Amino acid sequence: QCNLGESSKLVIAGDGPLLASLKPFYGEEQNIIWLGFVASEQERIEILRAADVFILPSLLEGLSLSLLEAMACGVACVATDAGADGEVLEDGAGVILNTHGVTSQLKTLLPLLRDHRDWTTLLGQKARARVLERYTLSGNITQLEKLYEEVVQIRLVQLSRRA
Repeated sequence: QCNLGESSKLVIAGDGPLLASLKPFYGEEQNIIWLGFVASEQERIEILRAADVFILPSLLEGLSLSLLEAMACGVACVATDAGADGEVLEDGAGVILNTHGVTSQLKTLLPLLRDHRDWTTLLGQKARARVLERYTLSGNITQLEKLYEEVVQIRLVQLSRRA
């Protein structure tokens, strides 16, 4: 546990496998709000824009869409180095935690994020810039088109060698 003071709240969205075992022990008395699964994209955006920090403490992950959504909303992001999430946040676009000792790292980090709003704001700006630089739909489509073109060119070369 980490006491961040009465002005801080932990809002948990999602309905992962630990929800049933944790929710009975942690609630509004500890400034924890459980939202469950949030289906509405607009509602998720509103939740993210109201947040100071987005935390993704996953031990196993691919590339998290929720992390990209938080970054796009300009929220300071903290994630583990599991999967591609660490790569997304590298070079100062967010804070990367080692998957070993997440709890102790968060106990140190969360008060810093709470007490240094200028740093939190800067992290949010860098996160948004990273998403706009590397993870837009049009950019992804362009990269996919280039990949297809490369595959076709390789195949054409292979076929021409057979002839």
